[in-house]
Amino acid sequence: MDVKSATKAIRSGETAPIYVLYGTEKYQIQQFTEMLKTHVIEEEHRDFAVIPYDLSETPIEAVVEEAETVPFLVPRKLIIVRDTSLFTAGKESKIEHQVDRLITYMDNPADYSTIVFLAQGDKLDERKKLVKAAKKQAVVLAFAPLSGEELIQWIVKLAKQREVTFEAGAADTLVSYAGTGLQGLSAEVDKLCLFAGNGGTIRRADIESLVARSTEQNVFALVEELANLRLEKALSLFYELLKQREEPIKIAALIARQFRIMIQVKELGQQSYSQQQIASQLGLHPYAIKIAGEQARKFEADRLRKILSHLSELDYQMKTGAVDKVLGLELFLLRLGA
Repeated sequence: MDVKSATKAIRSGETAPIYVLYGTEKYQIQQFTEMLKTHVIEEEHRDFAVIPYDLSETPIEAVVEEAETVPFLVPRKLIIVRDTSLFTAGKESKIEHQVDRLITYMDNPADYSTIVFLAQGDKLDERKKLVKAAKKQAVVLAFAPLSGEELIQWIVKLAKQREVTFEAGAADTLVSYAGTGLQGLSAEVDKLCLFAGNGGTIRRADIESLVARSTEQNVFALVEELANLRLEKALSLFYELLKQREEPIKIAALIARQFRIMIQVKELGQQSYSQQQIASQLGLHPYAIKIAGEQARKFEADRLRKILSHLSELDYQMKTGAVDKVLGLELFLLRLGA
């Protein structure tokens, strides 16, 4: 079962006894948990019926005992369990958990309890007996990053719920300013919707005046301007970063990172990797891969390697004092945009 199917089932009143949630999109996991809470437990019962546990402090057998105990004063209960070790690899728990107790419970769960495990990891450890049991007896849901197109659709839908629309291309502009983090984007959409008002439209100019770019997003935009040979705009962004007292060595490192991503995307694309596969391989958001791919198409592979070589040399010169840091980076941008 995927997240959409599980959400549809919950909203129609079909709730599973056990859920295991994991993945990189922590904001979506949080939203899914809140949705589950809303549909499973009535508002007046939530103080008593929603029970949190942390397996770094509590043994799993205590959670199972809670699930098996008949609820008092409420019809059913929702047990939300934060887990850092049972379902994932790596970190070992200081508490000894009787995992077989949970596996046994999975075979015959109580019909008045729903357990939600929030696995603190991007992947489950498929070698573990508990994970294998969960895949058979529980609803296991992966929350992966949205693709570039899905991300834009998500932003537009979020605004639509507030009776606000985005003009064409404005949602892409928002991502270029605020990044791909769903929590940050949600906050920015809320702010823009308040500005636009019910029935209003969010325009690019609104985003440019109301949304502050992070250093990384400013560098991302700077590279985009260079890729499109808009030197004046690239220099304007560079000077803006200096006004914000950003260290030139840090700016150069972020520029180098973006060009390194571009060459990696180009090389993996030539090996027939999909956008999603490249994102997974490089540990980046699919939307960042989409934009890097568009930028990379404007450069030959040899040109990208030479740029990285020049940046490496510039980094050495800046750190050894062989060149003034601001002047050195400024000359690099002028040569690149010429």
